[in-house]
Amino acid sequence: MFPPIPNPDLKAATKFGEKDLIRRSASRVAEPAQKLTPMAKLIDVSKCIGCKACQSACLEWNDLREPVGFNDGTYNNPPDLTPTSLTVMKFTEWVNPETRNLEWLIRKDGCMHCADPGCLKACPAPGAIVQYSNGIVDFVHENCIGCGYCVKGCPFNIPRISKADSKAYKCTLCSDRVSVGQGPACAKACPTQAIVFGTKDEMKQWADGRIKDLKSRGYKNAGLYDPPGVGGTHVMYVLHHADQPEIYAGLPRDPRISPLVEIWKGVAKYAGLAVMGAFAVFGVLHHAVMGPNRVTREDESAAKQLTETQS
Repeated sequence: MFPPIPNPDLKAATKFGEKDLIRRSASRVAEPAQKLTPMAKLIDVSKCIGCKACQSACLEWNDLREPVGFNDGTYNNPPDLTPTSLTVMKFTEWVNPETRNLEWLIRKDGCMHCADPGCLKACPAPGAIVQYSNGIVDFVHENCIGCGYCVKGCPFNIPRISKADSKAYKCTLCSDRVSVGQGPACAKACPTQAIVFGTKDEMKQWADGRIKDLKSRGYKNAGLYDPPGVGGTHVMYVLHHADQPEIYAGLPRDPRISPLVEIWKGVAKYAGLAVMGAFAVFGVLHHAVMGPNRVTREDESAAKQLTETQS
């Protein structure tokens, strides 16, 4: 068993602030004088029993209530992430082609907290998305303009736009709990320790032990899902079949930020600024050489005659 996270010292309660930021959407931040230790959540799908305690704990801690929905013939409830369901258990029945056995693959879906977050890169609203130095990516809803670009920028299709207030929502990795020394509510509620939380180094070491155990039991392709295409993530999975992540309810094999986002916020941004600068310089030179535009007496006379004719 992974050592449980102790209850925090309430006297030392603090919140993450400006000093802890390493990225802020559509703006720059100064390099923090002291960085926090990178943290991570590890989800071991081989230990998940699909009880949805994590899903319920997320709703309770964030004081969210999902409207009564409908049954789509699966155990997924709701069928997908929503602005009020920040994490959702997804169930997949998969027939192993080697053993012909039916395997029930259960994956907890939610924000992956990428080291290089596509949502933050795509966001045009200053300060609407921030990343703390411990790796957590958080939304600042009062700054969100509801444009939905964060959805387009996310290679995992995670943020959802609320129809109630036109703001974007996703898992915060319980940043308010983590800032006072607690783990995420989902990890606290998990009865099998399929979800554990700690420093990223600790989570990788714990994953190594789990992978060795799975391989000893015949899962030769067991491995850690920490995709390098987004710089790694602060939510990682231990998978029985790490060579086929897509069988776990469409987990991307090699997620990357869309080239359109990279171009829009990279080359296109600086090219646009260069064009604006060129027009500004041209305007100044034109004024210096040609002088200001002036109305001739002939133009004034013609305008006066036209006004008198129309009246």
